[in-house]
Amino acid sequence: MDSLTQIALGSAVAVAVVGRKSSVKKAALWGAVAGTLPDLDILIDYGDALSNMVYHRGFSHALFYLTLISPLLALLICKIHQQMPLYRHWLLAIWLVLITHPLLDTLTIYGTQLALPFSNHPFAVGSIFIIDPLYTLPLLLGLAWVLWRGKRALAANTAALVFSSCYLLWGLAAQQHVLQVAAKQPVSSEARVLVVPTALNTLLWRVLLVTEDAYYEGFYSLLEKNSDIVFQRYVLDPELYQRYQQHPDVQTLAAFSQGFYALEQQGEQVVMTDLRMGQQQNYAFSFVLAAEPGQPVSRLPRQLQLAETVSWVWRTLTGELSAANQLPRNLTSPDAEAEPDRPAAAQYSSH
Repeated sequence: MDSLTQIALGSAVAVAVVGRKSSVKKAALWGAVAGTLPDLDILIDYGDALSNMVYHRGFSHALFYLTLISPLLALLICKIHQQMPLYRHWLLAIWLVLITHPLLDTLTIYGTQLALPFSNHPFAVGSIFIIDPLYTLPLLLGLAWVLWRGKRALAANTAALVFSSCYLLWGLAAQQHVLQVAAKQPVSSEARVLVVPTALNTLLWRVLLVTEDAYYEGFYSLLEKNSDIVFQRYVLDPELYQRYQQHPDVQTLAAFSQGFYALEQQGEQVVMTDLRMGQQQNYAFSFVLAAEPGQPVSRLPRQLQLAETVSWVWRTLTGELSAANQLPRNLTSPDAEAEPDRPAAAQYSSH
């Protein structure tokens, strides 16, 4: 999740645990600090763009390491504020703040290596978008109220935590419903299926199907009664996959994306893309494959078109557009004739 959300969650958790015993402001401050710590690994350069992507949310998000550092951080806080009698309360607060950070991250689709050093599996549920106001705003409002009114308003902070947690449960339930709908589409019988929310909401969902020779992208709105999904089909090149399947960088991305990736010949370059994050053809992570294994991998620049995406999401949810419609033209690939290096798109209806 975004940094503001992690700060809000960390502060809210710390206030809920230790706010009644210590100062509410101290609890909020140290909760914010601890809630930010795991994401400081973004300052580490692992050597190239692909490594920076894969190793982010690595050791700093591992439950084992965060549990080890919790007693030291709690001890530091107690020493600074001369509150050693409250050590157990601070320890519980800091530990909960540190582990709720990666647990929340796991609900996004990025990939969080919770089980290091025992396993480097990138856990990714994909039931919430990386930024979701309906999750973050209640936490911020609860914190603002308790910081203004003091310990008399601790119930507001607790209520905000309960509401936000219930919202996460709603996201999981909504995702399961859309997965059931996706499983009924004819093409899904031979495909790997991924369902993730679109930007800033849990009502409009992106459905991704990947087969041996193509991948399909469609959208499903929980506000529409129609259970059919219209997909755009993007052709893959099996020969290209076979040629590069042993390339270590391709294997790295394949493992990290859990198979939801694409290889594409663009002129003299081979581009590999994580299909889970972003939308066709505006993905968050695309890389130019190095000519020789071991050479640094470069990331293709991305034009973030948040305003257009949010506008499309809003128009779809309000009924101005059908979820069957694809993204506006400036968010999709041009026609195949205008851009021959892009995979040709064909509409596939599940009617």
